[in-house]
Amino acid sequence: MLLDIDHLTLYRYQEKVQFNPHQVFLRPLQRHNLILKNYEIFFDPQPDGFNERYSIEGNPYFLAWFSGQHQELSIKINLRILSLPFNPFGFIISNAFVRTLNLLEEPHFSYEEKDMPILHPYLQHQASGDLMDFGKQFLSQRDPLSILTSLNAAIHENWEHIIREEENLWNPTFTYDQKQGSCRDLAWMMMHITRSLGMASRFVSGYAFNPELKGGHELHAWTEVYLPGAGWVGLDPNLGLLVDEHYIPLACSFHPENTLPVHGTTGGEHQVTSKMETKVQIKKLED
Repeated sequence: MLLDIDHLTLYRYQEKVQFNPHQVFLRPLQRHNLILKNYEIFFDPQPDGFNERYSIEGNPYFLAWFSGQHQELSIKINLRILSLPFNPFGFIISNAFVRTLNLLEEPHFSYEEKDMPILHPYLQHQASGDLMDFGKQFLSQRDPLSILTSLNAAIHENWEHIIREEENLWNPTFTYDQKQGSCRDLAWMMMHITRSLGMASRFVSGYAFNPELKGGHELHAWTEVYLPGAGWVGLDPNLGLLVDEHYIPLACSFHPENTLPVHGTTGGEHQVTSKMETKVQIKKLED
């Protein structure tokens, strides 16, 4: 399917401010089923310069720097992308990883020692008995994919999805107790559950195209779990689905804060309040 995406981010400040360098994580990540046909980014005010860079985790971003003082900053993205059909179940998990699950001792999976220096931050989790106990009930299935799909479906069925305007992220145990949360809250909670089971996971921010949605869209969030042999496997606890061609990732990280679409601060001797507005429009075109 061929998609046109327009994404506007607008910051309005209480008074004129100096913009420090900004990082913009709004370029789709490379995936074998995604072909970027056209991409444009517009700043207002126009930056003195900007360049494409890559974060420590390999996410592409635009670094922009400005001069003068301004009361508004708008960043507009126009892109056209071809998303080819993608089978989210098209992989084989390493049998060696499956065999690491031992239900008789401390129940969790284990990775090879050589991979641990890289996976260490993706395994850090909040020591919560409730989250761990909730995850353990699925381990009797033994197969990692069955465990993950069942967990994904259970979160979708038992937690209500809500839309929150606030930019803050709920604590995973708070989301668990509330039995509700935004897509980012549910993804963050699922990450802590999977990590407590010994499965490395990361947070993904991007677009999710819903062909039944006639109005505007918004940035979406989901989880990816690392399964040896299969690589990073995407799961959306908000909908209880594995990630397919309807998902377009923009940034992924061991922590959600690193995937925010815009990173930047303002200069000056005192802090100035601001308001942010965002608008995302996704339109399917004829292939």
